[in-house]
Amino acid sequence: MAFRKALKRTAVVGGGAVAAAFGLSQLIEYRKTQARLAHVAAEAELKVPFADELPTRQAQLAALSSTEEFDVLVVGGGATGAGCALDAVTRNLKTALVERNDFSSGTSSRSTKLIHGGVRYLQKAIMQLDYEQYMMVKEALHERANLLEIAPHLSAPLPIMLPVYKWWQLPYYWAGIKMYDLVAGIQCLKSSYVLSKTKALELFPMLKKDKLVGAIVYYDGQHNDARMNLAIALTAARYGAAVANYTEVVHLLKAKDEQTGGEKVCGARCRDVITGQEFDVKAKCVINATGPFTDSLRKMDNQKNQNICQPSAGVHIVIPGYYSPDNMGLLDPATSDGRVIFFLPWEKMTIAGTTDTPTNVTAHPIPGEDDINFILREVRNYLSPDVEVRRGDVLAAWSGIRPLVTDPSSKDTQSICRNHIVSISDSGLVTIAGGKWTTYRSMAEETLDASVKAHGLSAESCKTVGLMLEGAKGWTPTLYIRLVQDYGLENEVAQHLASTYGGKAFDVAKMAQVTGQRWPIVGKRLVSEFPYIESEVLYAIREYACTAIDVIARRTRLGFLNVQAADEALPRIVQIMGKELDWSQERRTAELEAARKFLYHEMGYRSRSEQLTKTSEINLDYQEVIRYKKRFHKFDKESKGFITTVDVQQVLESINVHIDENSLHEILNEVDLNKNGQVEIDEFLQVRSFTASLQVPSFSVYGFKTVCIKSVQVICFYLHARLGPLNEKQLTEKSCK
Repeated sequence: MAFRKALKRTAVVGGGAVAAAFGLSQLIEYRKTQARLAHVAAEAELKVPFADELPTRQAQLAALSSTEEFDVLVVGGGATGAGCALDAVTRNLKTALVERNDFSSGTSSRSTKLIHGGVRYLQKAIMQLDYEQYMMVKEALHERANLLEIAPHLSAPLPIMLPVYKWWQLPYYWAGIKMYDLVAGIQCLKSSYVLSKTKALELFPMLKKDKLVGAIVYYDGQHNDARMNLAIALTAARYGAAVANYTEVVHLLKAKDEQTGGEKVCGARCRDVITGQEFDVKAKCVINATGPFTDSLRKMDNQKNQNICQPSAGVHIVIPGYYSPDNMGLLDPATSDGRVIFFLPWEKMTIAGTTDTPTNVTAHPIPGEDDINFILREVRNYLSPDVEVRRGDVLAAWSGIRPLVTDPSSKDTQSICRNHIVSISDSGLVTIAGGKWTTYRSMAEETLDASVKAHGLSAESCKTVGLMLEGAKGWTPTLYIRLVQDYGLENEVAQHLASTYGGKAFDVAKMAQVTGQRWPIVGKRLVSEFPYIESEVLYAIREYACTAIDVIARRTRLGFLNVQAADEALPRIVQIMGKELDWSQERRTAELEAARKFLYHEMGYRSRSEQLTKTSEINLDYQEVIRYKKRFHKFDKESKGFITTVDVQQVLESINVHIDENSLHEILNEVDLNKNGQVEIDEFLQVRSFTASLQVPSFSVYGFKTVCIKSVQVICFYLHARLGPLNEKQLTEKSCK
């Protein structure tokens, strides 16, 4: 009680002082915000036509190649590039956008999924009296509010808990979080609050109890980053921008500037990656928004340009949803090496990350085992000892490259710019680099302002504040109920469609096939444990998906959530896409191989499969290994390299052996040494080696403890192929004799 009173006195004194310092700026900001929102509140004010139907990719490519000259050509289809295209086209500028891979295929789909101002940046701003850091946080908090407003189906506020284990830290962190609320001002999502130890454990029961003093909860936003990026690009397309993925810039086009006598960038030579066809795209202004590849395009402009991008790799892991509450995140403000780690619920799973290590620029970043284990160690530090944090529970892992930059116009070119930079080369190439996901819109606005001024473009003012994105119109929190009632979709599937496609969910539902069951009436799932349905693959093609990777990674998020489930869904996805896009058998095979390679390297499947327990040696001779491998392949008929419960059930049914599903799961769990939900060949041989080395006289079924009975079940599972079609009781008896 005394502590609470002291805390309240601190709040009065500290809050009053801060309010006096920032109150006036908040009032001014409020008036500015209200004025701008009023300016673009109604879409009727836009003088740009809106297309009800998206143009096909072929139509977009035709527009790119046939248009005499665009006002703006944006290179890069990430959040910033798509934001620039949307800003430009809504200013009534003739706009084009090209992306050499898929929209959001790089950094923008590999974020922490937060829409936030940056608590740690505010801490630095206060401790170091850094005005630039403060303004960066203030801008991000404004953009956070706008993003939650313009895409309510893809984003929502998320409470994040900051556990405190030392008494002195409670008022310290509380003051910092309250400052965060204050800087947000009227755009504060919900006021932060202090929790006692008991209440903190009620809300986050997995939390470590020892020495826990209490906790502070504050609010930030969370979103589906790849879908948000796609929504921005699709919205630009609906307003008339010619946007095309899988269209790379071969080289920049230049013409002589009559005023200066020098060369001026006037477009780009582009190539359709899928067909190989090349064509020119002429434009008055070219914007470089290529993220980590910023320097590649800058050197196309001028080989003498120095690198300004200093890439940093951030690794995230996905673990089962039971590791965190459904609607409460966790912030570790001080890890063992000083980095900040988030522990967040997302898509009914749990995300943990990120790391921050220097890296080289690559189109295919791979999550490192050291980073994965670092995150797991930090997670263990904050969770109860009762919760066993297992390496085998990592369902997916990915690495994203954050494009930190140095300002080329700065005298001190070695210092990293904390925010973003907009620079214009002598030849007129506009480069936007750095920044963060949350501020993509304001970065785009600043870039277009600079482009209009530098190139003398005739354009209106920015109109993207409050401009609703694809799917936002028609969305309500109860929209999923109409999907269930009108189409007969499962409740979980309907909720997923509503939160992914917003008002466009009805278009996906209309394409869903009849299941032939009493319930659900429509909506065949791609994999049983996830709500993704087959009609989403067809709809993904409308959204410019060109490959199977586009579907599993960005149109749906299956590859980011569970690599094993994504791998299981791939054959059906390729089958649907192949039929719709008229792929040859060779193309279908290539798509399947490319997608599996993507899962293996970029989504952590390789690291996952290599983490087999090595503590027990395989003491089998060569002939035994060959014999047991043949038995393994009796189960693994599809040559996947692993066995699942489905494989076992099929074999058992073929020899008339019946084991209930729960028992089967329990048996496989015992054999599954690395706890990844599947039995690999090495695990099979290790357990077989163990059973072969058992001394038979030492076993008596009547003296077994429960754990030993499980071991008997494991042995039975492997012996049944050797002993023939026996029931479970007979298998147990024979294995014990």
